[in-house]
Parts: sequence; C-alpha cells; structure tokens
Amino acid sequence: MVWEAWKRIKTNGGCAGIDGVSIEQFEADVGNNLYKLWNRLSSGSYFPAAVKRVEIPKADGSLRPLGIPTVEDRIAQMVVKQELEPELERVFHPDSYGYRPGKSAIDAVRQAQQRCWWVDWVVDVDIRGFFDNIDHALLLKALDKHNSHPWVRLYVERWLTAPVEYADGRQASRHRGTPQGGVISPLLANLFLHYALDAWMVREYPKIPFERYADDVVYHCRTPWEADRLLSAIKERLMVCGLEAHPDKTRKVYCKDSNRRGPFAVITFDFLGYTFRPRSARNRKGQNYTNFSPSMSAKAFKRIKERVRQWDVINWSGRTPVELAAKLNPVVTGWLNYYGHFGLADGVYRLRKYLDQTLMRWARKKYKRLRRSCRKSWTFIDKLRTQSRYLFAHWKMSNVLNTKSRMSREAHVRF
Repeated sequence: MVWEAWKRIKTNGGCAGIDGVSIEQFEADVGNNLYKLWNRLSSGSYFPAAVKRVEIPKADGSLRPLGIPTVEDRIAQMVVKQELEPELERVFHPDSYGYRPGKSAIDAVRQAQQRCWWVDWVVDVDIRGFFDNIDHALLLKALDKHNSHPWVRLYVERWLTAPVEYADGRQASRHRGTPQGGVISPLLANLFLHYALDAWMVREYPKIPFERYADDVVYHCRTPWEADRLLSAIKERLMVCGLEAHPDKTRKVYCKDSNRRGPFAVITFDFLGYTFRPRSARNRKGQNYTNFSPSMSAKAFKRIKERVRQWDVINWSGRTPVELAAKLNPVVTGWLNYYGHFGLADGVYRLRKYLDQTLMRWARKKYKRLRRSCRKSWTFIDKLRTQSRYLFAHWKMSNVLNTKSRMSREAHVRF
C-alpha cells in the first residue's frame, strides 16, 4: 500500500513541505524512506509534521490559504485515501462531482446547463471558508459510519489537528478545518458535505436536483417560492453544521430565455469558472432566440489575461513562431479544452482575440518593418495563420469549437 501510494504521489508532483525535502530528494533513498514510513504506520508511531502554510491570490483580490504537507505525509495520506475511497464512493451522491474518480467539473457544468433548460429557477450556494471551518467532531462521526480500521481514524485525527507553520516560522494549532492542499482533504470534505447537504437534500427535498462540486452547489427549483424556502433552509442547515453561506455569492437566480419572461433582477450566476446567463443564439432555421447557457466567466478571463501578461511574450523576440508556439500551446490547449466544451461562445472568442493581440505585439517587437503599423502587424498574423493554421493551439481549435457551438445550439432546439 505504501509503495502504490508513493507511485501516485511521484506522478502528481508538488513542492516540498516544511522539511524542505522534494520528491527528487525523497526518491534518492526511496527504499529506506518508504520502509521507515511503513514501519511507523504499522506500529502506530507515525505523527505528521506541521503543514506548510502558503497563500495564493484569488480573482477577487483576497488570498486563498493552502496547506502543503511533507512528501512523507502526502504518501501516508494517499495510503489512507486508497483505503477509504472505494468504500465512500459507494455512498456518495451521483450529483457530487468534486475530486471524484470518473467525474469532472465539465460533467457538473453540462448537467447544470441541461437542468437550467428544464427548470426555471436556480439557488446558487457558496460556502464561506469551507475548508477552514469543518467541524472535526462531526467529520470523525461521519468517518466512523464507513470505516472499520482503527489506524485510519487515528491518522485522520492526527492530520486534522496537525499544526500549521507560517512563512515566518511561527506555528499555530488547529481545532477546525482541513488544509487545502492535502491529499486526504478533498475526500474528507466530500464526506462532510455528503451528510451536511447531499444526504439531507435527499431526505428533506428529494424532488429538487442539484450539482455539487466541493463547496460550490447549484440547486434547481420549479418556482420562486420553492427557491426562497430552499435558500432559507440551506442557510439554517449550514449553521447547524458549523458553516456559513457566503452572503455575496449565495442567491436565487432566474434562468431567463426566450420562453421565460419577467423583470427579475438576478438572471446570471457563476459556476466552476463559467457564467450562466441569457445569450443570443440562432437555430438551424436561422431564427434568433435567447438561450440560457454557460461561457467563460469574466473572473476566469481576467486570471488568464494576468497569466499571459506574466509570460511577457513581447520580450520573446528572439524566438521563432514555432518556438513561441511550443512554449504557449500546452497551457493554451488546457484553457481551450476546459472552456471550449460549450462551443465558441463570447468568453472563448475573447480569449482567442486576446491571444492574437499578444502575438501581434510580439511580431511588432520582433520585426522592424512592423513596428510602425498595426495594420501590417495584423496582416502578418493573418498570413501566418493562413500558412500554418495548426501552428498555435487557439488557431487549430477554432473549427472544433465552432462545431461544438453548433451542436450545443441544436441540442437546445431539440429540447
């Protein structure tokens, strides 16, 4: 079990914890390191090190705290995860999508899109500081329902209470929460929310469908009154479980389209990097209509623009177009694969246009003859696109995304 866990941790990669030992350094003496860990796990003498605290910026300007365990602790957590996950997967709700094998964020977005076509109202729920506020007693109580191994409970409890070490060396104890960044944390978070929300919904509101990805949840209601009742009930339920619905991100939304009229104030919501809102579309007969559908959110586009700016492509003038494409394409392909699932909507179109603008600025810096003319620069990029239509990822995927967009519109028309 320890050896299999090590292989998965090595594949996943990641940085060093507070001990400064990287995966490469751990691997240099992997036999002895894994034997020592196995010995401690088997005897009950394993105690985790403090969790390294790092903070990464969020789209709204705030900071997201992450906890980075040591490589040894990540392996130990993977051992427990491999033991627990098969049992818990048989229990989890089918509409829970976060951090589960065989499920993805795109599956959740696609299901939300289809249900927004069927049902008029959405309750969009976001839990404030979820990972930092999980009640340990409630989580261990849920774990005891599905775990018969004392060593699993022992080590989960030790991970939950392991101290956090900040950048200045200061350590703080923890009595609530599980750090984002830990291998076991997503599984424990899903277990907690299964009983806090999913199983509770099945028991109290069995006719209301939903999609949950970690602490982001979308509920589909038939009437505004049903949505109001559910919203109040969810807030009370979260309070009972020691959690709080985010006041700015939790709300009732009307899924407005051509067949739904009314002057409702909120007709848009964000879910997993997508914005759902009314959009103009055209059916197979060429008729215009309004479709309630997802596209890349403004926050996601802002994050991508910031990432491209950090690359400082304009100063890569020493590279050829082929070398530039080799550098950009792996990351850009990932963006397009995620945000292009629902066709060439406005968000993906803006991304393609911004990438072409970046290439244009690069060309003006690289070639002297283009520096004084934007028109000539755009002509150069258009000619390069014509000659090498598969050179850059956002050029290569244009036809694919247009096909997906047409298929998505036709699916809505058939519905």
